[in-house]
Amino acid sequence: MTMTIPGPDGLPLLGSMLDLRRDSLGTFLRARREHGDVVRLEAGPPGLRSVFYAVFAPEAVQQVLASEAAAFRKDHPLYEEVRQSFGNGLLTSQDADYLRQRRLVQPLFTKRRVDGYATAVTAEADALAARWRTAADDTVDLVPEMNRLALRTVSRILFGTDADAAVDAIDRCAPVINAYVVRRAYVPVKIPREWPTPGNRKARAAIDELNALCDRIIAERRPATGPTATAEPARAGEPAADDLLTLLTEAANDEDGSLDATEVREQVLIFLLAGHETTATSLAFTLHLLARHPEEQRRVQEEIDRVLGEGTPGGTPRPPTAAELERLPCLTRALKEAMRLYPAAPVISRRAVEATTIGGHTVPPGADVVVAPWVTHRHPDLWPDPERFDPDRFTPDREAARHRYAWFPFGGGPRACIGQHFSMLESVLALATLLGAYELEAVDEEVPVAAGITLQATGPARVRLRPRTPAP
Repeated sequence: MTMTIPGPDGLPLLGSMLDLRRDSLGTFLRARREHGDVVRLEAGPPGLRSVFYAVFAPEAVQQVLASEAAAFRKDHPLYEEVRQSFGNGLLTSQDADYLRQRRLVQPLFTKRRVDGYATAVTAEADALAARWRTAADDTVDLVPEMNRLALRTVSRILFGTDADAAVDAIDRCAPVINAYVVRRAYVPVKIPREWPTPGNRKARAAIDELNALCDRIIAERRPATGPTATAEPARAGEPAADDLLTLLTEAANDEDGSLDATEVREQVLIFLLAGHETTATSLAFTLHLLARHPEEQRRVQEEIDRVLGEGTPGGTPRPPTAAELERLPCLTRALKEAMRLYPAAPVISRRAVEATTIGGHTVPPGADVVVAPWVTHRHPDLWPDPERFDPDRFTPDREAARHRYAWFPFGGGPRACIGQHFSMLESVLALATLLGAYELEAVDEEVPVAAGITLQATGPARVRLRPRTPAP
């Protein structure tokens, strides 16, 4: 026997629309606290009202993302807007398109391949650490700093020598497109993209600029073919290019063929979106939380000094390598705890294709369903004193005792993030580099956030820097 799904009453004319617009993450937290682990929410005026369901218990999350994933599709309006702006890459594609893309792209994200990018990660982190020595008042805002670091890193890995040309364009265009996507995804009535409104024209110009940039670099990478081909093979003794874009253009198998230029561009744009904003969020909040908790910062830095100072003059930490990830468990636990409190994807949306029973409640076919790491990661039944920063929640025995979907910053099931090993590698190596060079003291105690395509800091996360080693 099913029960009526509870939820907030909201306003008579607008439901919960204003609450969701003002503070969607807080609204979800209150909904769980007041109505339980399966909640019905309504938003919008009569005739244009949307109804959706939020599920918070880990068993329900597993059902939506993994055990019954086929019953929940990426047909939510947010994914459609991402698809129209960035193309039909791995984040948004479905069915046969997704399976073909995943098979072609998966070999580029094996552990061995990803570990090969460690040098690029530490080189960018070293460059940032050197630049911080000239910071005004010894103070930096971690939000733009980590965004730029992650963008430079993923651009270097994607584009190789073309990274510098790409960074400025992406840094300028991506925020415009992201804001446009989120705005369109949640309005009751959408103005056609073709109408020449100021917002449409601004977003179209940003999309066209990024497309043109990617198309130019892809054309330079893709081998010429046909009777008029003039491309020359690599000279003897020259290493083959191994940036991710070159590997994408060469990806092929007998079953799936290869990616054409448009498909390569769509994968590149999704990697840029998902590969820098999410990692930047994890980096910024890990550093800021450690700056607010000096005792935890000392534990992490003692580990870094012990592992990376072995055999170096004066014990000065050297650049970390991929092989040393497992030797930095204290740092990894701090990162995971920051990802619990500030998951880069705070809300994940799906659409039910058939009537489904979740937690004793029947969700109707065609209904939008959201799972919310932001809420599940704070569920008091799973996380005692959930707002407290406690990296020891992620010791091996405590991780093993928890439900698999009590912590899911990378999603889960067949659509789990393909780049999760790369994200963890990049984050641990960059954090080890920066924390080996600096002690951090928080200037801003709290950082306000909001949900966009990814979690967005809406205020500064400033820290004061104290070099741990003298300048060379």
